[in-house]
Amino acid sequence: MLKSLLRVKPVEPAGHIDGGEPFEGSLDGEVTLKRTLTARHLILLGMGAVIGAGIFVVTGQAAANHAGPAIMLSFVLAGIACAFAGLCYAEFSAMLPVSGSAYSYTYATLGEGLAWFIGWCLVLEYLFASSSVAVGWSAYLVSFLTSTLGIPFPAQLAEAPLAWKDGSFAVSGAVINLPAVLIVAAITALCYRGITQSSLVNAVIVAIKVAVIALFIGFGIQHVDPANWTPFIPENTGPGQFGLDGVFRAASIVFFAYIGFDAVSTAAGEAKNPQRDMPIGILGSLVVCTVIYIIVCAVLTGMLHYTQLGTAKPVATALETYADLAWLKTFVEIGAIAGLSSVILVMLMAQPRIFYTMSRDGLLPKIFGRVHPRHRTPHIGTILVGIVACLLAGLLPLNVLGELVSMGTLLAFATVCICVLVLRHTKPELPRPFRVPAIWLVSLLGAAACLFLFWQAFIEHWMVFVGWTVLGQLIYFGYGMRHSRLNKPAAGK
Repeated sequence: MLKSLLRVKPVEPAGHIDGGEPFEGSLDGEVTLKRTLTARHLILLGMGAVIGAGIFVVTGQAAANHAGPAIMLSFVLAGIACAFAGLCYAEFSAMLPVSGSAYSYTYATLGEGLAWFIGWCLVLEYLFASSSVAVGWSAYLVSFLTSTLGIPFPAQLAEAPLAWKDGSFAVSGAVINLPAVLIVAAITALCYRGITQSSLVNAVIVAIKVAVIALFIGFGIQHVDPANWTPFIPENTGPGQFGLDGVFRAASIVFFAYIGFDAVSTAAGEAKNPQRDMPIGILGSLVVCTVIYIIVCAVLTGMLHYTQLGTAKPVATALETYADLAWLKTFVEIGAIAGLSSVILVMLMAQPRIFYTMSRDGLLPKIFGRVHPRHRTPHIGTILVGIVACLLAGLLPLNVLGELVSMGTLLAFATVCICVLVLRHTKPELPRPFRVPAIWLVSLLGAAACLFLFWQAFIEHWMVFVGWTVLGQLIYFGYGMRHSRLNKPAAGK
């Protein structure tokens, strides 16, 4: 058993398109994913995933409950952890342009057992994130319909039938969160159709929400009152509540805002020139989004005292306090709807591609590895992921899913930071179009930062996370270990 857990997937550098080496097709003659994405597409893909829930939902709640105006520092801390991880992702994605993200990188360095664990954590990141963001999307849509357009929407069809109270589920009285289900279903259909269409829609959505954010910053900065930033770090009132402890706690929460920049790496199998474009896409989107987050945090906490920002729509709440900015609230709601749509899009694109790679390795049933002969997308996996995401979005409340998403993401990031250092020593001969500078410092600091933030949430949710991990191990030992391609004599042919 130990031998199975530690077996490593052979690493071979992919053909380099700049050298005229082939990418299309495979040695087995099977249909593969279509390479159509450029560096611009990848940057927009990362921005589409990152700019969304962090600005329109998470920022205000983290400021009101944990960090106060120092939420800006929380974003800096989370951004630093992401920057370290992003450098490591860039080296891996340029060297191994495959669709498995952190799962594939772990499989090539630390063995099958840990690779499965990371793949299972990525389910938390992508599948659960798409569902939780769909819940936020529903709230903004209903607000736009009722308050702006005056169209009533039944509350019973806009909330989850289950609520999380005092550590257990309770019946909320609602029937289903119908808008959340419908948006997941619509985007699943788009992802089924093809990666090119999905990336074009994403580019349009990114343009809309960046324009709205620019309007908020431009007009909101005129109403900033520096007194709202005092005290910058409110006095600690309990574990994780303000003070430096609250800043760290908020950093683990706003990390949710950064999930998705690594989703760029899951599209490596569809990039035209992955060796050049993947580092640009990952690091470019991360830098742009971090700067936008910090500026928005400064304006938001300057416009309205942090104690009043603990709503599901903090940006709209801040605008409501200024009569001359009432017109902008409508645009913000439209931007939020568009922004959250693009996050769902990227997450629902990423998860089937993780399953696609795990299936081709034999750790999941072959049905997840099927590619549509015409659309060249993992269509069966896309449909199955969409169905599960619809159920989660329609039945579960946002607060059950949010922090679990961050925990899975942080573990994946920490593992990638360690893997890139390990592979430098085990496979130093592999060509690396992009190399992490100061590898020892960057990789170790990145892993330490991500594990530190993971621990902040694990203290409160350890039972849920352990239960999720046990379920994943049962699937691996019951199916994956026995069906692994590395478990077959012909695997190396």
